[in-house]
Amino acid sequence: MDMSSIQAQEERDGVRLSWNVWPSSRLEATRIVVPIGALYTPLKPIGNPPPLVYDPIRCNGCGALLNPYCQLDFRTKLWTCPFCLGRNHFPPHYAENITETNLPAELIPQFTTVEYELQQRSVGPPVFLFVVDTCLPESELESLKDSIQQTLNLLPEDALVGLITFGAHVLVHEIGFGECHKAIAFKGSKDYSAQRVQELLNIAPGNRPQQQQQQQGGRAAAIGSFLMTVGDCSFTVESVLEDLGRDPWPAAADQRAARCTGAALAVAVGLLEAAAPRQGSRVMLFVGGPSTVGPGMVVDKARSEDMRSHQDLVKGNAPHVKKAQEFYAKLAERAASNAHVVDCFACSLDQVGLHEMRSCVDRTGGVAILGDSFTQSVFKESLRRVFRRHADDQPGPNAGHLVMGFAASLEVLTSREFKVAGAIGPCAALKNNKIKTNYVSETEIGQGGTNQWSIGGIDPSTTIAVYFEVTNASTTPVPAHKRRYAQFLTSYQHASGKQRLRCTTLCGAWQPDPSDASPVARSFDQEAAAVLMARVAVHRTETEEVADILRWVDRSLIRLCAKFADYRKDDPSSFRLPHEFSVYPQFVFNLRRSQFLQLFNSSPDEASYYRMVLVRENTTNSLVMIQPTLVSYGFQAPPTPAMLDASSVRPDVILLLDTFFYVIVFHGETIAAWRDQRYQDSDEHVHFRTLLHQPLEDANAIMDARFPVPRYIIADQHKSEARFLICKLNPSVTHNSTDVHAGQVIPTDDVSLKVFMEHLMKLAVES
Repeated sequence: MDMSSIQAQEERDGVRLSWNVWPSSRLEATRIVVPIGALYTPLKPIGNPPPLVYDPIRCNGCGALLNPYCQLDFRTKLWTCPFCLGRNHFPPHYAENITETNLPAELIPQFTTVEYELQQRSVGPPVFLFVVDTCLPESELESLKDSIQQTLNLLPEDALVGLITFGAHVLVHEIGFGECHKAIAFKGSKDYSAQRVQELLNIAPGNRPQQQQQQQGGRAAAIGSFLMTVGDCSFTVESVLEDLGRDPWPAAADQRAARCTGAALAVAVGLLEAAAPRQGSRVMLFVGGPSTVGPGMVVDKARSEDMRSHQDLVKGNAPHVKKAQEFYAKLAERAASNAHVVDCFACSLDQVGLHEMRSCVDRTGGVAILGDSFTQSVFKESLRRVFRRHADDQPGPNAGHLVMGFAASLEVLTSREFKVAGAIGPCAALKNNKIKTNYVSETEIGQGGTNQWSIGGIDPSTTIAVYFEVTNASTTPVPAHKRRYAQFLTSYQHASGKQRLRCTTLCGAWQPDPSDASPVARSFDQEAAAVLMARVAVHRTETEEVADILRWVDRSLIRLCAKFADYRKDDPSSFRLPHEFSVYPQFVFNLRRSQFLQLFNSSPDEASYYRMVLVRENTTNSLVMIQPTLVSYGFQAPPTPAMLDASSVRPDVILLLDTFFYVIVFHGETIAAWRDQRYQDSDEHVHFRTLLHQPLEDANAIMDARFPVPRYIIADQHKSEARFLICKLNPSVTHNSTDVHAGQVIPTDDVSLKVFMEHLMKLAVES
């Protein structure tokens, strides 16, 4: 399968597969090393068809939706499901009209992805609950209040909003009481159950007879008091924010501020459980320091206790971590079961506990932003982009609505020869007795034991990695004409308040001959494979040592090359990789050196943040994180992609490095000297002025399209900011090199790509 076919499938269906032709038996599937998996982007924009304003037709046997791969009998008005081979009658309104030349959209061959707008299901408006840390310096708090006030103007008029502030205590602001500012206070050091929160807020649903009416009553009480539509309460909320000051609880010089982040989140989740069960809602947490009191605390108030480091985590010297992680995991479970999202906007020069809170964001489909200050554009612009909308001039039902979706869930159905091993991404496994075990593999990769996951918050770049296991025995060969089928069913609440269901159906080929692996090799998508392997590696960091994961990554690469490369035994010079695999070792080399597996010079919060972003982004963005892109600008040639190598650094060029998290414009020594001498201000050096401006324009174009907004760095050769570029380059020229004129000298003992490949070839060809 060539690259154009792979890109066409991604454009049409939002899917990339590691292998596009699969071995037909379990034994052969284990021999191809890289797991069989799909990177699926459920909300990837599809041009056609527009949302279908009728309900889908399901197979009576397995529940799969009608799709272009169904066999149709126009005479008897029957269709055969490709998953269970069951025969189904078309309903009367289909049977009357369907012919070979008049097919509904979901049966047209090129529409393998369709979206339905369900007719009987309409949900309420989205809910946004702002949870604001008040233990901030005055300037930080003022900037944060200003950003939240601007956010209110970006929300739809019918969206519900609420406000919770916290410091030493938690205050739930009663925005429905307009006469004066009124808030219900909760003790920050106490762990409140959901029922207790609802009782104290007077919105408890109760569980006696007439439970339905009581739930509705509790919901109405909450929405009237603590949650109101933007149109009705924007003046009150802005007034509360204007009067909001720093937390008055005193803190001695040798003490950290008393901050009860865990208690505030528990109160927020408890409020939404009563006010908006199974309704699209986001808890938006803004925090500027670590939690020091109450449930979920990550460090003691006394400054004599340092924030935990990677070394502390390895040695078990982090006394609060395990308990905090358990607390936030339970909160995440409660939020996910109600399809509520937890977002975390953390801005601080110190760590805030994102490492412990990671499950709250990861398992609910939330977004995390990590910055230094609430005054920086990285935070301000990222927050604004959370609420971006479809263009008003776009035709169709999406126009003008928020891009985000709510309360999303994913179900994957498979044909009989393979099963679902698990998923890795911003999702939580849904495990209940109704899960059909004939779709679920005993082998688990990521969140396994199910074929259904809650995603919660979803946007056009949210991507779930789904892993499969071929379960067909080698004793039962697959017929040559046989095809495999998988169906991805994504249910979500559209920002318009309608319930939508997106259905993507994939069909692919088997390779029935175990003695010929060439069709499987030719179908390899090395970009998708690198991302799928990176996700497995990142998922394993939660329970395993990084050194063990690096060994697994290395062994997997050696086994893959030994399987698919051309070589003579024990002769490294004869080693040749097919072009489908040619760049894969380079991806692995850069993955090993990346911030996802190398913890040097990063904190646990930063490592968790990088990993959270990697497991939610699409294939293209993930590849930029694993192997950054480098563009070279010079007088001799137009801007050209450059090797991510020390040799690309030259005095007379400008380099633009995109690592996804950083965008760096790097000036060579000569260019920087000319710029400092103001050559660009002279008309006779107009080409130099153009050369200086072009990378800046390209950097701005990257930053305008990126979420989260990357940090922008301008660096000069031999200056301190240059380290951001140097650490990403292949160290082909080091302090040990003899030819120091070949590029930038990188003082490191890390092996270069050349040495890495030499070792790989030697180990792959060994008898």
